[in-house]
Amino acid sequence: MITCKSRPEILRMERATRVVQEALAECLAVVAPGVTTEDIDQVAAAAIRERGAKAAFPGYRGYPKTICVSVDDEVVHGIPSPKRKLRAGQVVSLDLGAVVEGYFGDAARTVAVGEVPERVRRLVENTHAALVAGVEAVRVGGRIGDVGAAVEAVAKRNGYGVVREFVGHGIGTALHEKPEVPNYGPAGRRDLIREGMTLAIEPMLNLGTREVRVASDGWTVRTLDGRPSAHFEHTVVATVDGPVVLGFGRYGEDRVVPGVPGYDEYPLAEASRKRASA
Repeated sequence: MITCKSRPEILRMERATRVVQEALAECLAVVAPGVTTEDIDQVAAAAIRERGAKAAFPGYRGYPKTICVSVDDEVVHGIPSPKRKLRAGQVVSLDLGAVVEGYFGDAARTVAVGEVPERVRRLVENTHAALVAGVEAVRVGGRIGDVGAAVEAVAKRNGYGVVREFVGHGIGTALHEKPEVPNYGPAGRRDLIREGMTLAIEPMLNLGTREVRVASDGWTVRTLDGRPSAHFEHTVVATVDGPVVLGFGRYGEDRVVPGVPGYDEYPLAEASRKRASA
């Protein structure tokens, strides 16, 4: 069953997603060569705890950590480890969720660790562009297939593989709710988008084949050809005025600001700002 959320419910999701975005910002501020993926997990756990929220991922279907850290050919669900150090020239995806008053927020970003080849840099940029296109397709009266078609169009223009085994989803009082939100079309198909629907839009695009495999740890999803992947995610609410990305103060008691935030709008805690400018 697909549930549309009331304003009070969406405000709780706004707060949960704000925690996620601020925690992600703190994690991104420490991404550097020599940092372990476990270091990032500890930053994520502390950031969520300090904001009075609960981490969404620990124990979810047996997942053992706070954040998913996926490197290079790892698409999603990479498990942090104290033995794994980041290296210059890699790309890393951070996927994080939090719960506030029983409501979930979920987001992901991919960044480069230092300089990367041009084709990899463009993969990251274009996957973010696919996220923006997908979010902008969340229109009341439209269809879930419109979202996937918008993401797929960006991927096809650039020759990327679109992962099909893992998709976006509804979100609310559970991390994963109906409907599924695939990153492929056709447009005009699947569930009707209604006011108050809350969706996690998350394109996963591969530099090569769309095919993936699950590693021996039972969690980490990797590209079948070993080429890099990128992943972005926003939690979005459908309103009569257009899509609103949660976590940025755009949905409040007294205002609703449709649209997709730019990179300059990503919230940074003061400590993260100091690290980033050091």
